[in-house]
Amino acid sequence: MTGSQLLAQATRALIAAGVPDAGRDARRLLAHVLKVPPGRLTLFLPEPVEGQLQVIFNVLIERRCERVPVSHLTGRRLFYGREFLVTPEVLDPRPETETLIEVALSAPFHTVLDLGTGSGCILLTLLAETEETRGFGVDLSPEALNVAFWNRNALKLEARAGLEQGSWFEPLAGQGAIFDLIVSNPPYIAADEMAGLSPEVRDHEPRLALTDEDDGLSAYRAICAKAGPFLAAGGRLIFEIGATQGPPVRTLMETHGFQDVQIIRDLDGRDRVVSGTKPL
Repeated sequence: MTGSQLLAQATRALIAAGVPDAGRDARRLLAHVLKVPPGRLTLFLPEPVEGQLQVIFNVLIERRCERVPVSHLTGRRLFYGREFLVTPEVLDPRPETETLIEVALSAPFHTVLDLGTGSGCILLTLLAETEETRGFGVDLSPEALNVAFWNRNALKLEARAGLEQGSWFEPLAGQGAIFDLIVSNPPYIAADEMAGLSPEVRDHEPRLALTDEDDGLSAYRAICAKAGPFLAAGGRLIFEIGATQGPPVRTLMETHGFQDVQIIRDLDGRDRVVSGTKPL
């Protein structure tokens, strides 16, 4: 079969399985199997595809029909122009999280702490986009940290990024570490909202990174309450949030003394980031 025939067959299968953006996913998976850039796939579609590659592609399509995320099938996810290793042990980096990156980069910083670092995509992107900055990532999951270590080394940021296992600020206790910037994309989905998530998220991403098993605000409470000693005067605390969490997270930050608290929307017009500053 030619690439075009394979692509058409796969797209029909994905549509029948109810997969959103079936054509896009079929193209991404075929490009992955053929080891060609997705943007150049069209050039290869008229050509016959080797039998073994057809088998591999069809297996990937079957798994995508089972709603396994594309990033788990390819092992990679593009985030802010860089490719990151992604496994079922970490949250799949999402385009809307790039809003947090833009907000963080809107003002200078020398040191950054990423709480709940997961794949490391936020921390490592911030370091890669700046010069002479250093950072530290913390995650409760050792499996997630293994992925972050791999991504850090692949980007050659070993000398600038430290990684440690633990809960929020615990690994830094007693070290006297102070940061210009603290960022976090914590688990913010309420327990009663989990059932309504897409199968890709609900069934294939780590529950620990998705929900606090409560009202979705537990992580914000914990971080806001303890951030003060770890943040320099004039330093910023920046959260990613769910679309309805802007007002309560803003209130939490103001209650704990943060100033200039702002809610920033993503490109789809949804509240996505809350940013506040520690008083001078």
